[in-house]
Amino acid sequence: MIKAPNIILVGPMGAGKTTIGRLISQSMDKDFYDLDKVIEDNAGADIPWIFEREGEDGFRKRETQALASVAQSDKGDSVLATGGGIVMREENRDILRENALVVYLYASVAQQLYRTSKSTHRPLLQTGDPKATLKKLFEVRDPLYREVATLVIETDSRHPRSVANKVLDAIKRHLKEETTTS
Repeated sequence: MIKAPNIILVGPMGAGKTTIGRLISQSMDKDFYDLDKVIEDNAGADIPWIFEREGEDGFRKRETQALASVAQSDKGDSVLATGGGIVMREENRDILRENALVVYLYASVAQQLYRTSKSTHRPLLQTGDPKATLKKLFEVRDPLYREVATLVIETDSRHPRSVANKVLDAIKRHLKEETTTS
């Protein structure tokens, strides 16, 4: 078993944060949280409803509150899968950097499009051109994911179990390096 801080997964929609987060939490015997589910439970409503009623800004405020609550309350005992836009607020980036080992699950725009094509639960993709939307989001968010990431793991064309194992190995290596250099 690895003794590690909270693990927070960031990356675009369709990168596999929830699926891979569950696998990592099971392997590390940590609690698993999906930030979107935490937001929905706190609001008593689903994400599309929140976007419809409060707009993206209202949703982002709820997201920051939920992130701070989970990141600061479960010191070292959790794996958290975030939503794709978590890095858009500087306040969130600060919380991510201060409270966890952050893993950026990188997925190409083509892979994101493939993995999200059947979803009706992603408000930002309810447009006429989801590929253009994903491309634009990627251009803005990729540098921000990299800014907060402790580790970057590519997910394209890989089975979730394979990605989870790759993340676990990278975490072990990182923690070993950290203990030998401190």
